Amino acid sequence: MKQTFGKNERLCSPRIIGRLFKRGSTEIHTFYLFPFRVLYIYETQSPPPLPQVLFSVSKKSFKKAVDRNLVRRRCKEAYRLQKESLLSLSAEARPSYIAFLYLAKEITSYDVIETAMRQTLKRLERLPSSHQRNPSNS
Repeated sequence: MKQTFGKNERLCSPRIIGRLFKRGSTEIHTFYLFPFRVLYIYETQSPPPLPQVLFSVSKKSFKKAVDRNLVRRRCKEAYRLQKESLLSLSAEARPSYIAFLYLAKEITSYDVIETAMRQTLKRLERLPSSHQRNPSNS
């Protein structure tokens, strides 16, 4: 399998991003794993063939765009190389939309980001199936 990160894997839709960051919504699941906060949604009707992913780095923590872009590039690269484990799950068993929020206050090395990304994706793989809604029971 090619290790690419194409346009169809990027979360660009303002409507879905709004759903992902809506406070108090019951469809959003989240967990923390330093240096990331991960938000994700399961799509029950028509899940996309690949999970769509968003990477966010705070402007408050990193004033210079150069620093934000460096961290974002490192996160994307770590995801691109580690995502195979997530793609091995069925479309219904994996989250449809995922947001990685970078929380650290300093620029961390690629090794730290890669290790955290690997652990994060393993945690997303092992999620209990209770998060997934069965359309026949609803």
